[in-house]
Amino acid sequence: MERSGASEATGSDASGPDPQLAVTMGFTGFGKKARTFDLEAMFEQTRRTAVERSRKTLEAREKEEEMSREKELRQNEDIEPTSSRSNVVRDCSKSSSRDTSSSESEESSDSSGDELIGPPLPPKMVGKPVNFMDEDILGTLPPPLNEEEEAEEEEEEEEEEENPVHKIPDSHEITLKHGTKTVSALGLDPSGARLVTGGYDYDVKFWDFAGMDASFKAFRSLQPCECHQIKSLQYSNTGDMILVVSGSSQAKVIDRDGFEVMECIKGDQYIVDMANTKGHTAMLHTGSWHPKIKGEFMTCSNDATVRTWEVENPKKQKSVFKPRTMQGKKVIPTTCTYSRDGNLIAAACQNGSIQIWDRNLTVHPKFHYKQAHDSGTDTSCVTFSYDGNVLASRGGDDSLKLWDIRQFNKPLFSASGLPTMFPMTDCCFSPDDKLIVTGTSVQRGCGSGKLVFFERRTFQRVYEIDITDASVVRCLWHPKLNQIMVGTGNGLAKVYYDPNKSQRGAKLCVVKTQRKAKQAETLTQDYIITPHALPMFREPRQRSTRKQLEKDRLDPLKSHKPEPPVAGPGDCDPRGFRGRVGNPREAILRHAKAAEDNPYWVSPAYSKTQPKTMFAQVESDDEEAKNEPEWKKRKI
Repeated sequence: MERSGASEATGSDASGPDPQLAVTMGFTGFGKKARTFDLEAMFEQTRRTAVERSRKTLEAREKEEEMSREKELRQNEDIEPTSSRSNVVRDCSKSSSRDTSSSESEESSDSSGDELIGPPLPPKMVGKPVNFMDEDILGTLPPPLNEEEEAEEEEEEEEEEENPVHKIPDSHEITLKHGTKTVSALGLDPSGARLVTGGYDYDVKFWDFAGMDASFKAFRSLQPCECHQIKSLQYSNTGDMILVVSGSSQAKVIDRDGFEVMECIKGDQYIVDMANTKGHTAMLHTGSWHPKIKGEFMTCSNDATVRTWEVENPKKQKSVFKPRTMQGKKVIPTTCTYSRDGNLIAAACQNGSIQIWDRNLTVHPKFHYKQAHDSGTDTSCVTFSYDGNVLASRGGDDSLKLWDIRQFNKPLFSASGLPTMFPMTDCCFSPDDKLIVTGTSVQRGCGSGKLVFFERRTFQRVYEIDITDASVVRCLWHPKLNQIMVGTGNGLAKVYYDPNKSQRGAKLCVVKTQRKAKQAETLTQDYIITPHALPMFREPRQRSTRKQLEKDRLDPLKSHKPEPPVAGPGDCDPRGFRGRVGNPREAILRHAKAAEDNPYWVSPAYSKTQPKTMFAQVESDDEEAKNEPEWKKRKI
């Protein structure tokens, strides 16, 4: 409106278009009125044209649908019900579409500008016709099952869910050859990528599931404790350190690559009170990492103590727990472990008792059951369940018992007839806490060792696996991998898994084919040893003269100034050569006459103490002449 007003003002002032101004500016049209637009009329016109177009498109679609409908009716004359239903639906849709189009046209004629521009929304099919259309498109539903069949299927599904035996991953297995002696220790890192095995042959071997192929070879082998049997191996909760407990009195911590991180100090074995020593003084039995605190672990020993340690402070233990009998006497702990939350420390002793302390109170145990197992038999394992309420103990009296921590006055369940011949035979809980697993021992040639599964709720022997013709010493059920690791008495470590129920682990290395050795590698591996290649015949490698001279210059012996020559008679004297003394005895005897004539150093000192001769020595002149020294014969 302002623009039009301005143009009118300019037009009223100027009588007409100025031709000179048009030439100067380069375009014409000065002094004309600006055109005005009625926006509402334009919107109304566009809306009406859109409604007309949408109505025409709908009519065209309806005609096409009628033509296709007639063709279908001609082809499907036998199927009357479906055709009638479709006709009803289509008639309904047709009438609804017509109603909507007519109502929209009426509203468009009556209303001004409240409606949207464009084709109308598709009609909503509500009610039974929608179901009929669905039946035409998708087909009829299958007949419903009987109530009895449904109940049977539900019961089968519940049984599969409730029966924990179906979750045991034992369909496949691989065998890792550790050596020829008993595999007495197993450790698996929290992620399940690496396995460590230790045995009576003093070796600790590292196995990498992701790096192994079908040959199943360890990538590293070492002896961290020299000539001591490995009794326990365990990864820390962060997976970067391994606790090594052997038959010595000093536990070690190594990293993932086998390098030593720390070694516990040895205590003073002549001190009576073991709490006053800085470390263990006798053989170790086992050890365990704290589940929550990084760098803390504990060990138990034949010195009748359980000690906790810190990796940062290897020179002294952190705390000392001293198991006692009911009469207050010392008793040796054979195994120990932390609870799942790390607040409790449990230890089983040689007198058959199980004692549990609060981690922060070292004096008196919180729970003490004095006859958990037979006295004199070494309880080989105590372990807590994942919920932390139940404790399982594997006794040297061929039994397995289950205890409730909240009522620690009697065992919940007990199972016997589980022979064991090793002081480190252990037991473990399944990841869902519904099963308890342990191994059995056998004499050589008298059967096969087994892995026995007990249900925790009823403690029934629900499943068994025949492992090998030797004892089953160690067992480990990893919760993330859902795989079972077993250590046997004939030097084997077996891994049981299921392709569907297990994750990673052994599944990674099974699929890799064994790499064939190249001919060049086989040639380089066979060494030909000749006599001159042995160290005693080998000549030193030639080095540069300059470097050798520099090394000799730094050597104090080689760079020492030589002694000056001894003054001698000269080159013509046969007794010497270029000033060097030829015969030292002759050089000394030259001064004998002077020393005898004028005794100054030796003879006066011993003149008073010399013994008197008792027998006269008579010699002839000839003998005297023969015995006369050469220096007297010579003329000096």
